[in-house]
Amino acid sequence: MTKIEQIIIITLLLITYSTNAQNIITGSEKTGDYLTLLEGKKVGLVVNQTSLIEHIHLVDSLITLKIDVVKVFSPEHGFRGIASAGEKVEDGIYLKSRLPIISLYGSKSRKPNSEQLNNIEILLFDIQDVGVRFYTYISTLHYVMEAAAENNIPVIILDRPNPNGHYIDGPLRKEKFKSFVGMHPIPIVHGMTIGEYAKMINGENWISKKCELKVIKMDNYYRNYFYELPVKPSPNLPNKIAINLYPSLCLFEGTNVSIGRGTNFPFQQFGAPYIESKYSFIPNANKGSKKPKHLNTKCFGTDLRKHNGRLNEINLEWLIDTYNSSPKKEEFFNNFFDKLAGTDQLRNQIIAGNSSEEIKNNWQLDLENFKKLRSKYLLY
Repeated sequence: MTKIEQIIIITLLLITYSTNAQNIITGSEKTGDYLTLLEGKKVGLVVNQTSLIEHIHLVDSLITLKIDVVKVFSPEHGFRGIASAGEKVEDGIYLKSRLPIISLYGSKSRKPNSEQLNNIEILLFDIQDVGVRFYTYISTLHYVMEAAAENNIPVIILDRPNPNGHYIDGPLRKEKFKSFVGMHPIPIVHGMTIGEYAKMINGENWISKKCELKVIKMDNYYRNYFYELPVKPSPNLPNKIAINLYPSLCLFEGTNVSIGRGTNFPFQQFGAPYIESKYSFIPNANKGSKKPKHLNTKCFGTDLRKHNGRLNEINLEWLIDTYNSSPKKEEFFNNFFDKLAGTDQLRNQIIAGNSSEEIKNNWQLDLENFKKLRSKYLLY
């Protein structure tokens, strides 16, 4: 490669990485593409705090435009996106318009039932995802599509960027480990937008009956763009560093290591009381994490707040090194780890002393097959 070619490639990468939210027109912003589909219909919305058209919430926008919005459904973390991870959220009322809010992460079923859908003629789904299998918004998408299909209700997806859409990595989820944090046989990082993912759910018959589906595409979206979200998608993903580190650090949730929940820098650091390090933090209860791991206990570990670069793969070195330095290895993993990994193979390989490279070599055939499958559903 000549020096001129190298300069051209570097320039293109800089242009790509400098692209931000202002260049992309999200599905929700393309009101003209879906407004006529809603007129004269009783509309249900599946939304949360990320469902904005610039600074206006989609609920308010549609009501202002005289659309008959009759009900709101919300995913994990609730309509306002402030509940802790795993915290049950009860039904509520959107006070500005007195609309009922049905929680799909409460004490009842995570799937809308026929009674909740009986006066709805069309469902609109607009939630910002982060492109990771165990991030539960795609599990909510699955159940919404399945319930809609069973009740003959069309679904419109207002597509949004995937901030981790620039790569694909991780083990495929095996059937034995199916759960709400692993609904489908995909890798940890899947490289698809929420609209593309919905098409895959339909196309691969992952729901009992195909859903009548329409995706409102984005304009000016490319997978390699460095997209910085204008609103944090959940309480503990406050910025682009945390979102980029999330696929790697979330595996620590299945161990006795803290990833900074209960601090001002969740998913930007990790540590435990037994690690030897000069860097430390103390998890405290806060709005986004009411019962963080190692509550009020000093944890020693690694500071990633100024992490340089952009991860293009899952980093296993942090996990492997921390396991190897653990004084009580039999207590390192908990029963959540295999659900997050989607397999027990990763845990067993780490225990057996396999390197990151050896482990990842075992993923490659599955990843290549997934990429071929995924290619059928790509919109961008």
